Amino acid sequence: MREVEDDHGPVDVLINNAGYGHEGVLEESPLEDMRRQFDVNVVGAVAVAKAFLPRFRERRRGFIVNVTSMGGMITMPGIAYYCGSKFALQGISGVMRAEMAPFGVHVTTLCPGSFRTDWAGRSMVRTERSIADYDALFDPIRAARKAKSGHQLGDPEKLAAAVLTLIDSDNPPPQLLLGSDAVELVSRRIEALKKEIEAWKAISLSTDG
Repeated sequence: MREVEDDHGPVDVLINNAGYGHEGVLEESPLEDMRRQFDVNVVGAVAVAKAFLPRFRERRRGFIVNVTSMGGMITMPGIAYYCGSKFALQGISGVMRAEMAPFGVHVTTLCPGSFRTDWAGRSMVRTERSIADYDALFDPIRAARKAKSGHQLGDPEKLAAAVLTLIDSDNPPPQLLLGSDAVELVSRRIEALKKEIEAWKAISLSTDG
């Protein structure tokens, strides 16, 4: 961070995009894989953000874009560790946004759907299969993800253009969904959540006292 600012001047925007995906049935996946996933996707992103927070706060300006995923707002079988890490970064980013707002610093999470990157290709860590009971559920998911890699609907160049529009905004949102799949799947989850809340409201309210 110091080298960057010494060489190029004050940083205005930080985009925390480093991360990778872990794929594997939860029961089959070693805890060490979870620790590694969180270390990169959560601890790494927070560490970089924390390096810049003092500078942004002192200058009373700055923009932090933490790249999460639609997997930070919905869950899918086979990527428990990945979704968990993105949910964690989503939550931390919300707190970061509230804490930095008084100093004129914006924080937004970027929540992409499926894009034509290497996420599902060579950069993905895949746990080997070991329990036959999960074959019917998971093997088709793994095969479909491999087949789709490189052919996703999302265009990375259009995502970059959207990010430029975002950071030029005076009133950026707490999170920005990118991709029609992200919009559809997250909207579906929100509707399901509303129904769950309503169905169990009486039990939820019964605990006051």
